[in-house]
Amino acid sequence: MQGFWKRWMTGWCGVVLAFGAILALVAWPATDGPGRFVFALIGRDPATDALLGQPGMRFAVGLMGALTIGLGLMVYGSVRAEAGAVGWRSVTRAMAVWFVIDSTISIVTGFPLNAVSNTLLMAGYLAPVLGAGVLSPRQPLV
Repeated sequence: MQGFWKRWMTGWCGVVLAFGAILALVAWPATDGPGRFVFALIGRDPATDALLGQPGMRFAVGLMGALTIGLGLMVYGSVRAEAGAVGWRSVTRAMAVWFVIDSTISIVTGFPLNAVSNTLLMAGYLAPVLGAGVLSPRQPLV
């Protein structure tokens, strides 16, 4: 991946890393403000704010942040290492699995706006992957 698409994907990774940091910071009461804002933005239930004060939720959301940071770093590593088609197919499969599971859970649990943001995130990922042609056209994705 080179040029415009490499810059696009690097920026995408930065957004994912920043979002992961916002989620991870929910683990501590002193730094949970940005995370509370995000949950208020995507959720319709006023009780969500009270739930974020519970130790179990702080733990779960903080771990989601750590996983999101890991995702951003994994994709950034693929960009930096100039991964071949096999590497990009593996990352793209993982992204597709995440997208289906996360979006389904988001809709079923009453957070459909999160599914919308997932769609934008997935489109932002696929644009440079498909635009740069890093997936081998002769190999099926799945």
